[in-house]
Formats: sequence, structure tokens, C-alpha cells
Amino acid sequence: MPQHRLLIDTDPGVDDALAILMAHAHPDARIEALTIAAGNVGLVHTVANALKLCEVAGIDAPVFAGCTTPLVHAAEDASYVHGRDGFGDTGYTPAARAPHDEHAALAMLRLSREAPGALTFVMLGPLTNLALALRLDPSLPSRVKRLVIMGGAVTGRGNTRIPVEFNIGFDPEAARIVFEAWPAFELVDWEATLRHGIAHDTFDAWVAGDDPRARFYDGISRQTRAWSAARRGEQWHSADGLAMAAVLEPDGVVERHERAAFVELDGVLTRGATVIDWDRRSERAANATIVTHYDRARFETMIRAALGVRNA
Repeated sequence: MPQHRLLIDTDPGVDDALAILMAHAHPDARIEALTIAAGNVGLVHTVANALKLCEVAGIDAPVFAGCTTPLVHAAEDASYVHGRDGFGDTGYTPAARAPHDEHAALAMLRLSREAPGALTFVMLGPLTNLALALRLDPSLPSRVKRLVIMGGAVTGRGNTRIPVEFNIGFDPEAARIVFEAWPAFELVDWEATLRHGIAHDTFDAWVAGDDPRARFYDGISRQTRAWSAARRGEQWHSADGLAMAAVLEPDGVVERHERAAFVELDGVLTRGATVIDWDRRSERAANATIVTHYDRARFETMIRAALGVRNA
């Protein structure tokens, strides 16, 4: 039995795709299910992208479609980064198989009951599906081994509105439900992502290989990498890839902090912000283990393995 049995909730999305490839390539991990949310693009596209990625990489995990919108308020997607279809508008041939009929939130609950204490939930997108599952069954956290969330900007350096990271900002009501209901989770935020960039030239060389995964990823990420180079400089960032590294090899975490984490809903400029009680001024116990630094060599090794790169 693999060490890490993963339920990955995702909104593919270019960096989601890399994280999923990392999990599939890792010898100590098995993807038990992909539950799909709207986020980077609409649900029709994110489901189609998940199915296509599974087909290309040979991932046999079931795919469950989830919520089409945030819980309360509509939100703008990130198609300007990922392409209108979320996979760089490459016009790929759709996958042959379809998603399962069960809703993602219901699949989360069922799978957690079938394997209590065995599954790690890896949240790579907005937290809508998980929040809905919690509303249906508040006892869910007691059956989940680990919860790892890619989200937040822990000192207010967001990637959408000034202090807001996209996943939390897309559905902040859902994020608040999760943060308040889950007693202890791991958080890999956008600011950590910025500390773990990879030079564009290096990444370009990795995806230039002849492995089918590298060729596919080169195609779907080309538009996003160009966007990133024009706006963020010399490095390519994979937020979801970094979160997945922390899932797969947690002993690669170099620095972490345990603090209470909250989600702001009402601020004019700060709705969707992740607020961290760095100085322990609140009465709430620490609910978040915040990953701030990860072993760069291990991170890059996992990415290369995911793309089938034979040489560094």
C-alpha cells in the first residue's frame, strides 16, 4: 500500500496539471480520486482537462465533477492566465471517458467513510467542494489523514486583489467554512510559491523532451509561461506543484509555522484575504501549519520525474 493515498480536489489549470503529474509519478503515492471544482476556468473545462490529463498520463483514478459556482457570490476566473479552456487553448482532442455521476462533495464523504484515516485531501483549487461536504457532514475531518491546502497570501502579497490569493478569493465563504471547521491543516500559500521559482530557461529545457507528458505539458503551459515571463520576470512558478511536493515528501519542508488562520469576508479591499495571527493575539488555537520554505532540489527533482526528464 502506498504511503500517500490522495484525493486531489482541483480546477485544472496549468499548475494543477503539473501537481497531478507529480503525484502520479511518485513511487509512494496513489491518486484515489480527482474531485473537480470551477475556478481557473468553468467546470465544463476543468472536468474535461482532468479527464484529458488522466488519459495522457495513464492515470486511472475516477473523476468526479463538483460545484459549478462559488457557494454565494459569483467570481471571475483566471482564463487570462490559463487560457479560455484552462489548458492553453491548444484545441486538444477530448478524452474518451466521462466523469463519474456522483457529485464531488458526495464522493469525498463516501471515500472518507470507505477508508477512514487513510486519505490525504489535497486542495489545489477553490474550497467549494470541501465546504459543501463539510456542511453535509461536519464529522468529515475525523476521517481524513491530512488536509493540505494550496491557498492564501499569509502577509498580504496576493496574486489577484492586493492582499488576496486566487483560490481563497474565488470562494472566500467556502474557505472560511473549511478554516473554521478543520482543526488542523497544512497551508502552502502564494508567497511561498514566489520563493520557489524556476528559471524559465531551465523549465523550457525540461519540457523539451520526448516524453508524452513533457510534450503535453509544454503545449498546455506555453501560453501561461509567456504570460508569466512578461509579468513576473525570469522565473516560472507552480503554486500547486509546491503544495504537492509538501504532500509527497513532507520531510522536505525546511521551515513551517503553526498559527491561527482566518478568512476575511467583509473588507472593501480585503475580502478573500487570509489573515494569520502571527503574534498569537487571538484566542483561537493554531489551526494552520504554514509552509514557508521547501528544499528546492527535492522540489525540482519531483517536477523532472513528473515530466519524464532523464537528466538534470
